[in-house]
Amino acid sequence: MPSAVTQESYRSVPLDPPRKHWSREECEALEAAGLLQGEQLELVEGELINKMGKRRPHTITLTLVADWLRLAFGTQFVNLETPIDVASEDNPISEPQPDAIVLQRSHREYRISNPRPSEVRLLVEVSDTTLGFDLTRKAALHARAEIAEYWVFDLVARRLIVHRDPRAGRYHSVMEYSDQEAVAPLAAPDAVFQVVDAF
Repeated sequence: MPSAVTQESYRSVPLDPPRKHWSREECEALEAAGLLQGEQLELVEGELINKMGKRRPHTITLTLVADWLRLAFGTQFVNLETPIDVASEDNPISEPQPDAIVLQRSHREYRISNPRPSEVRLLVEVSDTTLGFDLTRKAALHARAEIAEYWVFDLVARRLIVHRDPRAGRYHSVMEYSDQEAVAPLAAPDAVFQVVDAF
């Protein structure tokens, strides 16, 4: 006679199937073998994250923000969708690709290696479906790397979330700005960004 299945009967059963954790070295080998051609992937804490095709609102906001960053910092200091290094303990299994990066030195100087965390003045992500991931795991990854400032544009709520003061693996200042407010980046205090201009 069959018996009823209860939650208790699942307690000793693994909830998730085992996953393959990747290293940067392994990803580079896959790329060299042509196995990642056409894939939009980034490596975060050993997991290959699919950077899905950008929807129109994402593209528009990134374009508007990138135009402003170039005016505020200079074209040669702004990169879009390129990888960075993170903290030494995270670097072997993480190579995030933020939507936009503001560098301390001209992007021409990074022909071979990624920018180190100390060379990043500002990171920007534009988020709709990835908001939770960008505000938690990615924020922690950037905080551990002591990246001074991390901006997340929330497309759904039309707001900007600014992360500052990275210490002990987290940002100690996280402020939300509505589309009626303005903020200046730490690295360019005279350049005021009107949040509404991103939308």
